[in-house]
Amino acid sequence: MNTNTNDWLLSLLQVSSVPSADIPNIDLYMDQITTFMDTHLADSRRYPEDKIMTKTMINNYTKNHLLPPSVKKKYSREHIFLLILIYRLKNMLSITDIQSILEPLTKEYFPANTENGLSLKDIYDKLLSETSDRHPDIEKQILSDWENSRDSFAAFSPSEEDGEYLDDLIFIYKLCYDIYVRKQAIEKIIDCRRQKNSPAEKKAKKSSKNNKTE
Repeated sequence: MNTNTNDWLLSLLQVSSVPSADIPNIDLYMDQITTFMDTHLADSRRYPEDKIMTKTMINNYTKNHLLPPSVKKKYSREHIFLLILIYRLKNMLSITDIQSILEPLTKEYFPANTENGLSLKDIYDKLLSETSDRHPDIEKQILSDWENSRDSFAAFSPSEEDGEYLDDLIFIYKLCYDIYVRKQAIEKIIDCRRQKNSPAEKKAKKSSKNNKTE
């Protein structure tokens, strides 16, 4: 893969994000939702013909309790916030894990509710801000890994084609290893939360609290 570093880095920088200001504050029909997602997350496509979000996907998210149902076939701004989060998470996590981690959002902040001082928009904006702040460090680390993987097997004098392949293999494996370690951490946190919020655990806590007050 004869990839110019500058071109590759420029490609990396084209990570789509959707500021809350770009999300319409009116209810939309399904077709409008899929068009919005395809338009605003177009840079996330691997292939030009890929669909960012389809009607079937959205219906399945509702069926699996990731997304609250539409109201009179219309979706609110809060629906779009959740759909974007689901889109970001679904390449890493199972449907069950996404449902587990997003369920508190739908319970506490959907529909729009500011009684506790926070809205789903506030949380969405914070998530975007945190990831934007991290992007330069991630970019720097990936670029460093790329540069350090070049000519990794030069001492063994492989052919130019073999050397290029092995360099790319090392680079890809480093990135995959980072993803693997992070995914393991994510799943352990989700499992801990699930265990903590299980009916049996809640019953045990309630029983313990009642015993203390007796």
